[in-house]
Amino acid sequence: MDTRSLSPHRPLNRQDCKTLFLAALGGALEFYDFIIFVFFAVVLGKLFFPPSMPDWLSQLQTFGIFAAGYLARPLGGIVMAHFGDLMGRKRMFTLSIVLMALPTLAMGMLPTYHEIGMAAPLLLLAMRILQGAAIGGEVPGAWVFVAEHAPARHTGFACSVITSGLTIGILLGSLIATAINLAFSPQQIADWAWRVPFLVGGVFGLVAMQLRQWLHETPVFAEMQARKALAEELPLKTVLKKHKAAVALSMFVTWFLAISIVVAILMAPAYLQKQFGLPAVDTLRANSLAIVALTLGCLVAGVSSDRLGSGPTFIGGSLLLAASSYAFYSSMAAHAGQLYTLYPLLGFSVGIVGAVPLVMVRAFPPQVRFSGLSFSYNVAYAFAGGLTPILLSIWLKYDALAPAYYLMLQCLIGLLVGCYLLFAGRKAGSAALAQEG
Repeated sequence: MDTRSLSPHRPLNRQDCKTLFLAALGGALEFYDFIIFVFFAVVLGKLFFPPSMPDWLSQLQTFGIFAAGYLARPLGGIVMAHFGDLMGRKRMFTLSIVLMALPTLAMGMLPTYHEIGMAAPLLLLAMRILQGAAIGGEVPGAWVFVAEHAPARHTGFACSVITSGLTIGILLGSLIATAINLAFSPQQIADWAWRVPFLVGGVFGLVAMQLRQWLHETPVFAEMQARKALAEELPLKTVLKKHKAAVALSMFVTWFLAISIVVAILMAPAYLQKQFGLPAVDTLRANSLAIVALTLGCLVAGVSSDRLGSGPTFIGGSLLLAASSYAFYSSMAAHAGQLYTLYPLLGFSVGIVGAVPLVMVRAFPPQVRFSGLSFSYNVAYAFAGGLTPILLSIWLKYDALAPAYYLMLQCLIGLLVGCYLLFAGRKAGSAALAQEG
């Protein structure tokens, strides 16, 4: 029994807001630690591989190390979720941020290839794998944690606050990378300034760890523990045996989330520069505005899920994302003058991903919720995040509007999910009325 059902209509209180703030702040700082690597990939490639190595090869290997973090996500997420379902949400929620902060801090102090040879990239790879394991537990853990703290009628908003926090982490990384490049010369950055963002990120993480000590175990887990209603067998085994439909639904919405973020937010600046020759400074500024709009869009999607339901929210959000995607990319191909108008609109539309965690949280029962959500999310994200850049690069050889069409295909998934949720919700409502009658 979910303890929130005892008072499903109560408003958010002061303790709820404190929990949301601390959880979102920690998520933002941890996601900053995870993505700051990519903003300094060029510098890292030159410092951690032999000078005689061709630039393209050192960059390929550097991005390979970056990708290793994504590949480590499922394993880290599954392990932490397992113990989160058996030992408590708070313990794993705190562990994830420690596991992120310490490797990030270590990255800022690593010796380079010039100092220790091939041991340098191997150490960098090891730290990146630890970061991936940490983020694999952080995101699902944060959604489950706040969902089990918030009153039932505000669960969507609570989860969307966490999602917004993650987008702020991306923005923070972009802003700090820009500040470092403006404040120091390329030689200073190569000599020592590249270490600053990693050291700052490590300190951020340790501060966030201390802040999370103020959080309390979720009422849902505490009640299960008191009633000795925890999972009797391996939680993931139960998920795969009894909750296949929930896993499939969660993977579909994660695929939708991952591709929307990767294509519209992470890949778009480089695409605009390469495909249409737009100045880097313009694309990065517009990208920052789009991330701010994305943060707002996530909150709107969360509130809409609470008030209208997940089905209507996914249907309306998918249609808006499809329309804004086509408008943005077709406009850039014809005339880039509307960059600062259409890109933020696209970013806001991508905010439909703020409705995703509520669907996953509600798909699994509390006993295996962390494991089910973590497995579905991390496995689907690893595939979507890894395959999308490759598929899109091939498609772009044949059509400059490939990103628009790719996003529109994902919107079809969003529409189908929305229709399924709408039908399932009406069916459940009819069953409830029949029982009352």
